[in-house]
Amino acid sequence: MKKLLFLFVALVGLGLTASAQTKPAEFKFETETHDFGKIKLDQAVSYTFNFVNEGDAPLIISKVEPTCGCTVGEYTQTPVKKGEKGFIKVTVKKSGSPLPFNMAVTVTSNARTTTKVLYLKGETVANATK
Repeated sequence: MKKLLFLFVALVGLGLTASAQTKPAEFKFETETHDFGKIKLDQAVSYTFNFVNEGDAPLIISKVEPTCGCTVGEYTQTPVKKGEKGFIKVTVKKSGSPLPFNMAVTVTSNARTTTKVLYLKGETVANATK
């Protein structure tokens, strides 16, 4: 009976040790902020945030939400395996008055940090008149 109990405890201990060594999915972005500089009103500009999954589990992006209706986000739709690259591409098309802007894009995923925020900034300028 003691041998059976010892075997059970050993198997449970090994199982817990193995699961503790597995790192959950995790983003490693090249940069988390992009400055567009000066852009013309009503002109669409894009930037791609590239990342690598540094965790052991596949990284799955479930949602990309810009804070402004003038911004659209595209992203890697398939699970990103350990060590592989993925992207989040944002396209901004500002209208209205020429002003500086700061906005955020919230990324929701199964990563250890489930919510990640990427930042965009720049300044809109009036189109040249002819």
